[in-house]
Amino acid sequence: MSDGTPADLFFDAAIGLLQRVREEEAEAITAAGTLLADTVTAGGRLFAFGAGHSSLAAQDVVYRAGGLALMNLLAVPGVVGVDVTPATLGSALERVDGLASAVLDTSPVRAGDALVIISLSGRNALPVEMAMSARALGVQVIGVTSVAYATQTESRHASGTFLKDHCDIVLDSKIAVGDAELTLDTIPAPFAPASTVVTAALVQAVMAATAATLADRGIEPPLLRSGNVDGGHEWNDRVMREYGDRIFYRH
Repeated sequence: MSDGTPADLFFDAAIGLLQRVREEEAEAITAAGTLLADTVTAGGRLFAFGAGHSSLAAQDVVYRAGGLALMNLLAVPGVVGVDVTPATLGSALERVDGLASAVLDTSPVRAGDALVIISLSGRNALPVEMAMSARALGVQVIGVTSVAYATQTESRHASGTFLKDHCDIVLDSKIAVGDAELTLDTIPAPFAPASTVVTAALVQAVMAATAATLADRGIEPPLLRSGNVDGGHEWNDRVMREYGDRIFYRH
């Protein structure tokens, strides 16, 4: 590390990753937006799942001002965030075989729906099994992951496969293994993770593509407005009434 403060260097690293994703994943982003728009048009429902810090990007597109009202969080108890005690339990649950299938079996997810699965490493049993089980149900899967992990680590799923191996569309976040962008001689470990910044932007880009694709088809995208602007609550009430059978976070 030489020129610039650590903060400057982190911004440079994050911006560089965002530029790579923008350029290298453009085709996949468009395809993912089309897949979700097709699902909405056909009457399907939209779900997002992530475990641990990968859940942050999933939560960011659910019940979100400026976001699609139809995006629902597929929550697995104990792995949604670091609110569980001890926090390490969430990491342990990601490696439990059978958990994803149990969650899907008791969820509203059904054939014809679409599921966005976010997992930085894509190597743990939970996201791999979630993708496999969802596709077996007839659900289309969009995976958001760092493909680098599949070449530099080993899968923790019994099949030996990664999330990327069980998706209709894969979005590569380009995050390096270990998720730390900076090093400093005086600090013994790499630091400054950028996966949340990049992954959240990547998923929001897909949401934007979805909304635009629907509009191009003459369909008003079911978007939410901020409740902190005048008329926002009334707008959202209308959208939720119209699409109430596909929104599960308000029941």
